Amino acid sequence: MKISKKDALMWFQFFSMLPEDEEIMTKQQEIIYATFAQIEAAVEHRNDILKSEIKGLKTLKNRTFFVGDENKFPKGCKSCLLGTGLSAVRKTNKCNIECKFCYNYGQLNDIPPVGEGLWEIGGTKFYEKDIDLLLSIHEKPTGIAYVYLEPFMEIEKYYSVIKKFSDAGIHQHLYTNGILATEESLKALGEAGLDEIRFNLGATNCSDKVIENIKIAKKYIKNVGIETPMTLEFFNTFFKKKESILNTKLDFINCAELHLNENNIGNYLGDNIYISRLGYISPIWSRELTLKFMKIADEEKWDLVVHDCSNYTKFARSLNLSSKEGKWFGHSNYGCEFQRIPFEAFLPILRDENFKFLSEEEMIEGYRIGEIIF
Repeated sequence: MKISKKDALMWFQFFSMLPEDEEIMTKQQEIIYATFAQIEAAVEHRNDILKSEIKGLKTLKNRTFFVGDENKFPKGCKSCLLGTGLSAVRKTNKCNIECKFCYNYGQLNDIPPVGEGLWEIGGTKFYEKDIDLLLSIHEKPTGIAYVYLEPFMEIEKYYSVIKKFSDAGIHQHLYTNGILATEESLKALGEAGLDEIRFNLGATNCSDKVIENIKIAKKYIKNVGIETPMTLEFFNTFFKKKESILNTKLDFINCAELHLNENNIGNYLGDNIYISRLGYISPIWSRELTLKFMKIADEEKWDLVVHDCSNYTKFARSLNLSSKEGKWFGHSNYGCEFQRIPFEAFLPILRDENFKFLSEEEMIEGYRIGEIIF
């Protein structure tokens, strides 16, 4: 069904007024999916044009896109996309700032603690002394990542655990907004064996202090990069400070396609959004900005990798992990993070006269408004 934009708008205006507990009928679901397919096809067409303009565009076994020297492609991402996945290690349930793109926006004071003296690995609680037992029983992952939320809130607790995994030969990377990092703590992380550190530079709108910490980190940690959701604010401020950022000699920039959940979507209502494979919901401008960013990096021959960590990449990541876990053919845990589709969030793109569907057809008989029996 190649639903027209006009018909899609009428239906989505109707859906947005439905009570949350009202069940969607089968024919209505067909209309919803047809609308999402039309939007996604138009978004993909726009992105394909942008990709075609990047002369040095490369793929990692067709699982993601990047530009630059493949030797600098972050090993943590290779673990995620080619290895046995990315095992999350969680400890800190607090953050020192609140970003409007954060998945925990508005809930940062309500994040449950992992537990005194405990670490969460693979969804299970461990004391540090249990890690030896874990390593003796489970096959070692190709990589682990320290997430949730800002590790530098209590970074001194991380050193000994990092050393244990380093001694076991497991690649480790850590995420931070970089504000609380110091030369002393960055040196200690390097000495403990941390392989890779990723600064969310967008969290501070490219703070000079964090840029300096990126430069310091490069003295002690082998692989240093930026990983941040691609927003207009980050895009614009990055290029104002491009010279000082590139002078840090960082290895990579991961441009994450911003995806929305029930916590942060309110900060982006009014923007044009789409849903990818009926899974992640994102503003359409996020990946467009990434591709424009990559084109500039390629043309200017930056001495680093710029990685398009898109919804497509997340889909490939999930398939890879399922395969490595021995799940059935086609299994993936990629999916929508909303319990109920936020129909009202799609109204702006359906009202945008500058956003065109690639092709449209008359509504099929029996699917027009007034023809479906409620």
